[in-house]
Amino acid sequence: MSKLNVIGIDLAKNIFQISCVDSTQRTEVLNKAIKRKDLLNFMRNQRKSRVFMEACGGAHYWARQIQLLGHEVHMIAPQFVKPFRKGHKTDANDALAIAEAGMRVDMRFVPLKNLEQQDVQAIHRVRERLIKQRTQIINQTHAILLEFGIASAKGQPALRRTVQLALENAENELSPVMRALLSEEMQEINVLNERLKQMDLQVSQLSRSISACALISELEGIGPVTATMLYSALGDCRAFKRGREASAYIGVTPKQFSSGGKANLMGIGRTRHVTLRAALVRGALAVIKMLGDKEDAKSQWLRELIARAGKNKAAVALVNKTVRTAWALMSKQETYDAHYRETVGA
Repeated sequence: MSKLNVIGIDLAKNIFQISCVDSTQRTEVLNKAIKRKDLLNFMRNQRKSRVFMEACGGAHYWARQIQLLGHEVHMIAPQFVKPFRKGHKTDANDALAIAEAGMRVDMRFVPLKNLEQQDVQAIHRVRERLIKQRTQIINQTHAILLEFGIASAKGQPALRRTVQLALENAENELSPVMRALLSEEMQEINVLNERLKQMDLQVSQLSRSISACALISELEGIGPVTATMLYSALGDCRAFKRGREASAYIGVTPKQFSSGGKANLMGIGRTRHVTLRAALVRGALAVIKMLGDKEDAKSQWLRELIARAGKNKAAVALVNKTVRTAWALMSKQETYDAHYRETVGA
């Protein structure tokens, strides 16, 4: 094992598959299954190696633990590993494919998350789940009311008024059972609203306490929620060589189908960080709405782009620019200057 310097790990819940490759000879020297409790002991006995694993549940934890042992750890998106798997889908073939994919010179790796980033990510996932639950209850309440001939306008305030009037009206068809059920539905919405209010306060506090979030919060269209989500996705930005790589990682650069020297740019698709991208687009649309007659260089560029390509495409382009600027601010630890172009030009 003295020549060992590449290790591919196929992660699982209890049994992991280890593929050890001699990158000099391009030969596999070991491929074995190992129990979860024995993984760190196995890695502790290996010489300093490049370790590759798929980005999946628990991958960030194992990456941090293996890094502490002195190894160089990288995570690969599963779609980049699949082309390297030969034969049937087995744990042994998967582990070897991970090692082979990691040795590619053009491989793009997933940024490793620290504990702070994972804390922020977990908060946003719970927050997103609560928002979905609230929306489900609101839609269900609308449907229940319609079954009894009661229509409500959109929005929580309108629904709340409609339910209150329906409960006070003794002449409608609502039975005591339905009246109690509607009251319980509104109480559930109130509980979720209070929980979301507390989580929004927690997110706001995090955006002020984390230096990277404080830096990018100065950008137009970036609030506490978007700033913390962006930090959770990009981290300190050291995993990206340039801003375009960061925006491509989030999924706000156009797909490209080029051949014969002719570039064909398409849409941005619906993959990657969907929730983060949606938050960024909402922020960009808010910036466009408040554009008015501002005369700075960025506003002029945005106004011309809206006239040429429309509001939606301009919003995506603004998101692309915002992510690249955020990458520059976080990687260089600089504060945002809204009039940077005018200053440099002068």
